[in-house]
Amino acid sequence: MPTKKKSGVQKSIKPPVWTDPDDAPKLDEDFFERAELVKDGKVIQRGRPPLGAQPKTSVTLRLDAEIVAAYRRTGTGWQSRINADLRKTAKRLKA
Repeated sequence: MPTKKKSGVQKSIKPPVWTDPDDAPKLDEDFFERAELVKDGKVIQRGRPPLGAQPKTSVTLRLDAEIVAAYRRTGTGWQSRINADLRKTAKRLKA
């Protein structure tokens, strides 16, 4: 294998591994039904959840940076928590 000398240190240069595209699995409906998406050793759900009876509406909303930072610090699901807090406020305004 060829080596390249840089700053007195020899580094091994590996040739790229070529894969025959004909060897790739067929990406059909069945493939995706059986597929598991794994992150950090845990199986996670693939794709977006079903929209259900009352799908959410996508909007652009400008919020103060410290508000967004505070919600993001709460971890995954921070946008859903903003939605829940707005829902509570809407109920109070309605009453």
